[in-house]
Amino acid sequence: MNKMAMTAVGLGALYLMRNKESREKLMGQINQFAGMKSTP
Repeated sequence: MNKMAMTAVGLGALYLMRNKESREKLMGQINQFAGMKSTP
């Protein structure tokens, strides 16, 4: 990855660590996506 992409990932991770509501919302979306993907 280039430096710009790594910076964006780092800032996103920092934001999620500081913002509990956004972190929970994102985890819910990931879990929902994982659930849809595993169903045939």
